Amino acid sequence: MKPRSGTSVLRLAVPLRVLLQRFTFLFLVIGAFALMMLGKAETVPVERVTVTVVDFVAPIMDTLSRPAATIDAAVQRVRGLVALHGENERLRRENARLLAWQEAARRLSRQNTALQALLDYVPEPKSKFTAARVIGDAGGVFIRSMLLNAGTRDGLAKSQAVVTGDGLVGRITAVGKRSARALLITDLNSRVPVVVESSRDRAILSGDNSRFPRLVFLPTNSAIKPGDRILTSGHGGMFPPALPVGEVVSAGKGGVRVRPYAALDRLEFVRVVAYPGIARPDPVEGERR
Repeated sequence: MKPRSGTSVLRLAVPLRVLLQRFTFLFLVIGAFALMMLGKAETVPVERVTVTVVDFVAPIMDTLSRPAATIDAAVQRVRGLVALHGENERLRRENARLLAWQEAARRLSRQNTALQALLDYVPEPKSKFTAARVIGDAGGVFIRSMLLNAGTRDGLAKSQAVVTGDGLVGRITAVGKRSARALLITDLNSRVPVVVESSRDRAILSGDNSRFPRLVFLPTNSAIKPGDRILTSGHGGMFPPALPVGEVVSAGKGGVRVRPYAALDRLEFVRVVAYPGIARPDPVEGERR
């Protein structure tokens, strides 16, 4: 009896398996469609089931994500330690260089003081600075100037130098009681006595309404090269000496061009230098009366 029952079960299982193989795809399509309809249904039971499933799965996902987050934090910490080690090495080398420069500066300062004492040196008069805000810019084809919100009441005078923290900007060309106009060093009418810092060659910085003014009247044997710093020479008493102006960007057949240190197209605040060698401001019309 037992062999016959087993044989009958096998006989029933074979057609069922064939039936399932034939209609598996159909069952899957029907199941997917049912799941889509169930997801679209916004009923309270469906929402409760969804929330329950998410609440059940969330702790598992949180537990699984913790090792990954821990490993990522450890990797970031190791990277930070490696970068910190490199930064420390760089700072040590930089500190050593600065200490060497500090010692050289102190030695040169002592020598300079001793030489000044031997020559009975008369120090340069101290300059005074007046801060002003740029309230107008006349940057056009034929003129490079700007308007400041300070005038004679603030101590400004004609021909005073205008500077920023980066370098020379220009000079005062017209001054009123509450305002003043400054001519930029790139203007066609600007002429600034300068000196090449490395070679001490004197020249005139001449504006031509371009971004990079020219150096003219350089000595014929001047060995100027790109990268040389240009400073004011102080000749003529209009500009204080040793004000940074810019650096040489080209030196060839087309002449020597200088890139100003000051961002002349983005000026907001400037300082006007009241150098003692410049005459005091003339009284304006209202003060004369």
